[in-house]
Amino acid sequence: MRILITNDDGINAPGLAVLHDIATEIAGAGGEVWTVAPAFEQSGVGHCISYTKPMMIAELGERRFAAEGSPADCVLAGLHDVLAEAPPDLVLSGVNRGNNSAENTLYSGTIGGAMEAALQGVPSIALSQFLGPGTEGLENPFEAAARHGAGVVRSLIEHARWQVGPYRTFFNVNFPPCAAAAVKGTRVATQGFRDDTRFSVEPHRSPAGRRFLWIKGGPQHRPTAPGTDAALNLEGYVSVTPMRADLTAHDLVADLREKLG
Repeated sequence: MRILITNDDGINAPGLAVLHDIATEIAGAGGEVWTVAPAFEQSGVGHCISYTKPMMIAELGERRFAAEGSPADCVLAGLHDVLAEAPPDLVLSGVNRGNNSAENTLYSGTIGGAMEAALQGVPSIALSQFLGPGTEGLENPFEAAARHGAGVVRSLIEHARWQVGPYRTFFNVNFPPCAAAAVKGTRVATQGFRDDTRFSVEPHRSPAGRRFLWIKGGPQHRPTAPGTDAALNLEGYVSVTPMRADLTAHDLVADLREKLG
């Protein structure tokens, strides 16, 4: 199996090294793992692409490339340049430093990379490591992902319905904020929503007196509704959420169509 990996934390991020190990195990002895990842951190860029400017790409080693762009850019570079002659069988994005559960999904560059692969017709999975008090004392805060990642990916490859069509299915996997031995199992979950957790801005002034705004996140350890992703993560479970890029609120279409004639 040929696997392309990317992330949004950057080419030197420790989570990408964890993902490379996961991908190597999945690819097998005769497989290949190729890396095309952002040269610099791209957290929070979502599904952004560098549509108005070119990006430089550099080969850093065997099957290892850094691109000055977003995760979605990196997937495009991987599919249409680096691996143009031999497309990958699977794209893995992550392992993100921090959860991409609940509303974080909408901002995540990790998700954006997996989404772009799905739009390009390639099976893809996003993987993220929830962090918290249960991971702070660990030698490797990605321990849960490192121990259980390959098993989850393998299960999805073997058992999931990889629906094709205009908006192909991809999967969002979040590992709980605990030691690997404390992981209780894997649960399929819907995307949750954290009440009263919003991104905002915090103003600061530089020593020169100029005014700047920092983007400020909200609390991450408030549980979502029972059975949804973040709630399950906080209970010690790996969450797996099937996703598509189609943003249509299908349940509202018939009603709106009737009312608008």
